[in-house]
Amino acid sequence: MDTADQEEPTAAQAKTVRLEEKIAALKKRLQELNELDVKMQAAPDKQLSLTDPDARSMKTRGTGIVGYNVQTAVDTKHHLIVAHEVTNVGNDRSQLSTMAKQARTAMGAQEITVIADRGYFKGEEILACHEAGITALVPKPLTSNNKAKGLFDKQDFRYVADRDEYHCPAGQVLIKRYTSIEQGKTLYTYWSSVCKVCPLKEKCTTSTERRVKRWEHEAVLEVMETRLNDTPGAMQVRKQTVEHPFGTLKAWMGATHFQMKTMDHVSTEMSVHVLAYNLKRVMKILGIGPLMQAMNA
Repeated sequence: MDTADQEEPTAAQAKTVRLEEKIAALKKRLQELNELDVKMQAAPDKQLSLTDPDARSMKTRGTGIVGYNVQTAVDTKHHLIVAHEVTNVGNDRSQLSTMAKQARTAMGAQEITVIADRGYFKGEEILACHEAGITALVPKPLTSNNKAKGLFDKQDFRYVADRDEYHCPAGQVLIKRYTSIEQGKTLYTYWSSVCKVCPLKEKCTTSTERRVKRWEHEAVLEVMETRLNDTPGAMQVRKQTVEHPFGTLKAWMGATHFQMKTMDHVSTEMSVHVLAYNLKRVMKILGIGPLMQAMNA
């Protein structure tokens, strides 16, 4: 505006009007953004999508994608999708037991083994599978940085069940000190009284003593870990089973994937894709003739 004041009155007036219009537009846009911020803060998950009210940010490699999380359960023999579900939860950590139960019902089986990747690891979900009689195989995420720091990891501490204590790499005993509730989980904390004078303390902890926490249902996770170690090819089976249908469906759907919006419509679209995929699989396995006879029976 100072520059415009030094120019000819006509040109200065024109520039002033344009600048005032831009400022007014920016103020209007700022007000709109403030109103959207209020709506976003009021949402339970602090998210707001302007193109699809049900879509949410997914935790993917690299940048997050706003969309939906599709869960599938695929049988290892024929690679048929026996159960599927569309959610807008950004991760898989709370999906294991739900999908496992749906798969068991769909297959009419009494006992099943469910294999999933690290993204599905959650103590409560694995416990739910155990209580439902479902055998779970899920590797534990490597979340601790102790190994990278040259320190002992929790795996280096051996739990003695009949004495309810841990034995550390230095041969010392960590006894139960107290019980706490964290994020709804009951945890027991163990440590030794000789940590201060231990010759291996530099390799163990920078704190006064090394504390080890144990979930009240930790035994269920330990049994699963042993089972997983005894099944070294489980993760390879998972890759060859559940990833194959996803690759096929994404190739059919194209780069844009879902064409519909809102949860109900996207769920319907996904159901149609699953139906088409399973029909083509059965045609390949049985042939069109036997499939038609089975459908007419």
